[in-house]
Order: sequence, then C-alpha cells, then structure tokens
Amino acid sequence: MTEILTGAVFANMIHNGAAAIELHKNEINELNVFPVPDGDTGTNMSLTMNNGSNEVKKISAESVTKVADAAASGLLRGARGNSGVILSLLFRGISKSLKGKETATAEDFAKAMSAGVEAAYKAVMKPAEGTILTVSRLSAAAAVKCAEDEKDVEAVMQYAIEEAKVALADTINLNPVLKKAGVVDSGGKGFIYILEGMLRAVKGEIMERVEVEDVEMAADFTEFDTEDITFTYCTEFIVSRENNKDPDILRGFLNEIGDSIVVVDDDEIIKTHVHTNQPGDVLTAALTYGSLLTVKIENMREQHTAKVVEATAETETEDKVAAPEKQYGFVAVCAGEGMAEIFRSVGVDAIVTGGQTMNPSTEDILKQINSVPAEVVFVLPNNKNIVMAAQQSIPLSEKRVIVIPTGTVPQGITAALVFDESASPEENEQMMTDAAATVHTASVTYAARDSEFDGHSITAGEYLALLDGSLVSNDSEIANVVTGTADALEKHSPEIITVYYGEDVTEEDAEKVGGMLSEKYPDADVMVLYGGQPVYYYVISAE
Repeated sequence: MTEILTGAVFANMIHNGAAAIELHKNEINELNVFPVPDGDTGTNMSLTMNNGSNEVKKISAESVTKVADAAASGLLRGARGNSGVILSLLFRGISKSLKGKETATAEDFAKAMSAGVEAAYKAVMKPAEGTILTVSRLSAAAAVKCAEDEKDVEAVMQYAIEEAKVALADTINLNPVLKKAGVVDSGGKGFIYILEGMLRAVKGEIMERVEVEDVEMAADFTEFDTEDITFTYCTEFIVSRENNKDPDILRGFLNEIGDSIVVVDDDEIIKTHVHTNQPGDVLTAALTYGSLLTVKIENMREQHTAKVVEATAETETEDKVAAPEKQYGFVAVCAGEGMAEIFRSVGVDAIVTGGQTMNPSTEDILKQINSVPAEVVFVLPNNKNIVMAAQQSIPLSEKRVIVIPTGTVPQGITAALVFDESASPEENEQMMTDAAATVHTASVTYAARDSEFDGHSITAGEYLALLDGSLVSNDSEIANVVTGTADALEKHSPEIITVYYGEDVTEEDAEKVGGMLSEKYPDADVMVLYGGQPVYYYVISAE
C-alpha cells in the first residue's frame, strides 16, 4: 500500500512511463487509421515522454513539485505531433496542480490528473472525442471518484487504468474513422501504457528504458575549434537574491564583456551563464546581488574533457536568440531539398525538416524561430499533425510568433506568396490564412498495409491518392492513380496547378504528369517543380 508519493517515486513514475511507451511504440504506430505511411503516434509519444524523463534525470528528485516541473518542461519542449503535444499538456496540468507540494497523496494525484485533462481540453481548439482526450478524461474522473474513499495511490491508479481501458474500447464507436478501420485510438492506448508504467513504479518496479538519441541536438555537438574561441572562460554561477537590485543591470554589464549570456532570475536566485575573459569581474558584479551559491569556471581553450565541450556547445545552441534586424521573418516545415529551396525563394528564413513520418518537436521549431533575426516570426507548419507543436512554441520564444495553420506544403507556399511587408501582423495573418484555405492539395503515395478506407479496399503496396485528406484513387498502376487524381480536381475548377515531384520520380515522368494535367485543363497554368520530398511521389496543388 502506498499512501504518499515522494519526489523520488514520482521521478521513477516518469521514467517508467517513458520506458513503457518506448517498449510499445511500434504497436501504437500500427494502430494508424490511414493507409498512408504516417503511423507515428507511438514514435511521437515516445520521443515526447523520453524528453520529459531526460529532464527529470538532470535534477535531484527532492519533491514531487520539482519532478513535475522538470517533466512538464521536458515534455513541452520535446512535444512532437498532436499526440505528443496533448501528452505534454496533460503533464503540464499535473505540474500546475502539484505546484509547491513536497509529497502527494492519492487525492492530490487524482486531482492532478484531472487538472491535466482540463489543460489539454482548453488548449485544443476543437477537441475530438474517441481520442486520447476521451481516455484521459474518463480515467481522471475515475481516479477522482476513487480517491474520495481510497487513500492507496496504487488502488486509485489501478481503478483509473481500468476505466481508461473501458474508454479506449469505446473509442471505436465514438470516432467514425476508427470504426471504419476497425481499430481503437492509438493515442489513448499509448496513454494507458504510460499509466501502467507509472503504476509499476509506485509498486517499486523499475523498467529499463532504451535511450533515444536526439539527432537534431547531436548535430550541434561538433568538434570545438580553439581558434574560433573569442572568450576563454565559460563562467556559470547561482547567486542568492538578497536585495531588489534589477537583474537587467547585470545583463547589461555582461553584454559589455562577454557573449553567450543567459540570466534567469526568480524571487530567490539568479542563475547566470556567460563566456568572458574577465571571470573575476563577473563574480564581483554578481556579489552585489547576494551570496554566491555555486560557481563553475571552465577554460574552454584547454577543453579538459569532451563532455565539457559538448555541454558548452549545447548551452550556446539552446540559448541563442537572434537580435531583430527586421520586422518580419518566416520559418517553414518541409521535407525535400527542392521544397526547401522553393520556400527560400519566396522569402522564408529558416527551414525545419519534417512532414509525414518525421514530425519535428516544439523545440526543433523553437530553435529555428529564435534563429530568425526578426521581431515577428510567422511559422508555416505545412502539416496538420505539426500545427499544435508549432503553436506550443509561441509562449516559449521572446519573439512574437504567429502560426499560420497550413496543412500542406502548397498551402504554405501560397501563404508566403501573399505576405505583404507593409501590412500589420494581424492583416498578414488573416491574408495568409485566407489564401492557404483556397489551395486544394492532392498527394500520391503508396499503401503501407491492407485496409478499408472511405468504402475502398486498399491493398498493401498499391498506389493511392488523397485529395484534401479524402481517398480519390487507388490502383496497382501509378498512371491510373494520377488519372483519377486529375479527374477529382475537376470539381475545384483549377486555374493554377503545380506538380511537385518527389525524390523517387524522374523529371521525365513528372513532365508527363504535367502534360496530362495541361491536356485535361487547357485553360489552367500548369507548372512542374522538383520537390524532392520523401514518401509522396507527387504533391499536386490546385488553386
């Protein structure tokens, strides 16, 4: 019986939750409704949860509030895809509910689960039932009810899990798409695995977790060139706040004698990082605020260990925010060098690699936002599964961030094209959103597995085409699928048609597709451009 959750136990709950979803991520991926190979819910939830676990490992688990805060921060920055973002919101609500608590009772934890659900529902503009939201809501309600009479955390969690399983089984009835596919909701099932892993931690079981490498971060851990080091000493310290002196004064002083400056303050301490040649002067300035609690000074030129080099590079990369040099900037998400070049040609400053099967995290998007030297940064996610992750970056950046909810790459390109430098942020947001809505997108790809969708029987390996998310053609011959796609575009009376061909398509074949569309729509302007995108042979836009 467990009546009290300590910080150490709660930390193990986070680690076990990450281990559990990692263990079952492929199973979750296979619950994908669509035959398109974008079954990545398990991967997204696993990467998100692992990021939370990794943050918890960096702290001393002395209280549940400290662990909850670290986990919520890690999940938020590592959130990938809609499922990952919703998962991060659930834990953010839990963190707020446990704020200030050294330990937690069964009632505290049940209320925290309920607060997590409330946070998730508030953040999702159009909550859909038959999803992870439903499963988490009913699970939390069951926990709260059980905790009214039950003080055992294990019993409350077990009751919540059992109710979650009942809710999961019903998702197939609540969501018509799930019913057609004959599967339960993947996000909901993933959430249950996380809860089960957390319960095992309460019982004293520790699950092993496979470490997930963060490839994007690894790219920043490059060999440090000594000749490029302007400031020799990496200086870090924490000073207690014993007076009301403004930390901005310290920031201004550090800016005069160093770089890579980070000053984070709250009511009790000021934590600072700076690269400088005058560490003594830095510490002298720090002492005007209070007593030094911790100090670390590393000579970066000597590079005592590879670990020191890596940590320094990580700090510089995470904290750097480009100073504004212009009013507006752009970040776009896309896959394929051709697509990236098209976005650059229409004025996009930074590209985040991502799309179907590789959803970038909130932190991936945030890094590119912060790298753009502009006051206002517009983000074009170009995928419905990335919009929420992009929106989570808004409160995390010092810059003003506006996310245009583009669901496809062609929508993103059109949105960028109508941008007006002389218009206000609000006017541009409206114009770009409206312009994107006029674009219809068809995608030609292949089926990853046998399935039933929109009344069609899909065979693994077949070519298929989706127009605005609806299946319009499937066949064993790609030429027939392209013909079916062309016919489906007729209802939109296209005036401009653009064919973006992927990495597995030759220019000759792409031109044939363009010729066929020109023949069918002689009054339309038809363009054929290299996109280089993976997964999709052709992405065809009609305006």
